[in-house]
Amino acid sequence: IQPTTVRGTVLNSWKVVWVVLADDAIEYYKKKTDNSPKGMIPLKGATLTSPCQDFTKRTLVFKISTAKNQDHFFQATHLEERELWVKDFKRAITCLQGGKKFARKSTRRSIRLPENVNLSELYVLMKDQDNGVKELKVEKDKRLFNHCFTGNTVIDWLISEGKARNRPEGLMLATGLLNEGFLLPAGDVSKDGAEKGAECVFLDQTEALYYFADSGFFCEGYSSDEDVIMKEEFRGAIIKQGCLLKQGHRRKNWKVRKFILRDDPAYIHYYDPTKGEDDPLGSIHLRGSVVTAVEYVPDAKRQEVDGNLFEIITSDEIHYYLQAATADERNDWIKAIQSVAKTGK
Repeated sequence: IQPTTVRGTVLNSWKVVWVVLADDAIEYYKKKTDNSPKGMIPLKGATLTSPCQDFTKRTLVFKISTAKNQDHFFQATHLEERELWVKDFKRAITCLQGGKKFARKSTRRSIRLPENVNLSELYVLMKDQDNGVKELKVEKDKRLFNHCFTGNTVIDWLISEGKARNRPEGLMLATGLLNEGFLLPAGDVSKDGAEKGAECVFLDQTEALYYFADSGFFCEGYSSDEDVIMKEEFRGAIIKQGCLLKQGHRRKNWKVRKFILRDDPAYIHYYDPTKGEDDPLGSIHLRGSVVTAVEYVPDAKRQEVDGNLFEIITSDEIHYYLQAATADERNDWIKAIQSVAKTGK
């Protein structure tokens, strides 16, 4: 289940939708919280084309052609995500061709995972910044993998934390995390293991790379079909997001903007909250910036804005004035931005 971009069949426009792979169809929703799908694409007799080169100005596109020769186009946010979608869609189509229904979540039965094992809790522990599995930058085959870790590191961690008694037991848990989508394969070795059979196989190897599903993972220097991987500044993990008042640079008026703070690279993007997160209104590179609480803003009238103000001064001395709703919220933003500005690239 993921948000992705789909091309409409009537107006030929692209819209962000929430996509769900069911056992015999693709359902897509306007929002994740919607109860009924906006549309459904039957997979029986369908074919998949990836990469799809029908659109010269769009990358990471793949196409589903139904048995009735209707074409549906999807665009992923990054290369790894597209490959994961394509893998599962192909499996579903293959299952239907053999007269079976695609059932992705059969992990407990297939690997005999004990009922008392909570994979969600295990995943949270693995992601702990102090005691969890450490994310690394790994250079391999002229590619740089960011925010990833090796297969044997995961098994080592499971044993050291008392979650597994031995390596076979650790391998069972790691395979469960992989099949449930908590861990994802990065690089050719781990992907080959994940695609061998009906169920993904986790590899206890130094050559096999993996990453957390909601991390800031990205790979540089690699493209299977000359796709442009997501713009550098959007690759970082999201540290904090929320709405703030921002002063405009030209008219000096104040408007509510949604801000998303990312780390490695250190950027904060701001958006019109009424128009979604497809196109930011602007971005602030935070590396080397200074952020401080302020009592007033030059060129601002006291009755326009008062209290909970702070200022970001970038390394090239551009000033941004923002206002939080409460003093605590201002402090939280300042701490988060200061941390990212010091550690992010």
